[in-house]
Amino acid sequence: MSQPWPDAQDPVRADIARVGASLFQRGLVHSTAGNISVRLSAEQGGGYLITPTDACLGFLEPAQLAWVGEDGTALAGARASKTLTLHRRIYAAAPGAHCVLHTHSTHLVALTLQGVWRPDDILPPLTPYQLMKVGHVPLAPYRVPGDAGVADDVAALIANAQRPLHAVMLERLGPTVWHDSPGSAMALLEELEETARLWLLTDRRPAALNESQVTELQARFNTLW
Repeated sequence: MSQPWPDAQDPVRADIARVGASLFQRGLVHSTAGNISVRLSAEQGGGYLITPTDACLGFLEPAQLAWVGEDGTALAGARASKTLTLHRRIYAAAPGAHCVLHTHSTHLVALTLQGVWRPDDILPPLTPYQLMKVGHVPLAPYRVPGDAGVADDVAALIANAQRPLHAVMLERLGPTVWHDSPGSAMALLEELEETARLWLLTDRRPAALNESQVTELQARFNTLW
């Protein structure tokens, strides 16, 4: 017996479309770059909703989002993004993730072209909110878009991290972030992109927060750093 088709008007679909439109309107995604997925609960039908391949996030049709099972099998909707394997591996490696968001955000991609701070952290600890909202962001080596090896790289980075990760940077492609909802994932992405923009605008000169400043933030706000 086939699974029920999730309500095309449900708030999860509307939220994905809202976030996609917001990212597009503010230039955080462009053309058909970027993708968003949400992990569905059993009550919602299970599996994942993910944006279609080659879809423009600024003009998503909620009813056309791809619905796939836990094993990646297509259940309904349009053809899933070619990054589906990456999304599924992140959900498997990060149980608290309920939304995965990937973009080609300009300043973050520019950072990888110029050279990141270091491979295990693309940016130094520069601002309090970077530490509080984003945390460490390691670099995943360049691979051709859609290469299944990207999923292996990211899963290994999550598994080997000393503190829980909420983002990785794909070299020359863009950030992939995850959180408990599309809105939270978007906010994390915004903070990460803004930090990269600030660092590039200041010619990468600012000193990092020192050890005592980082320790104070960790103690007071239980930061991700």
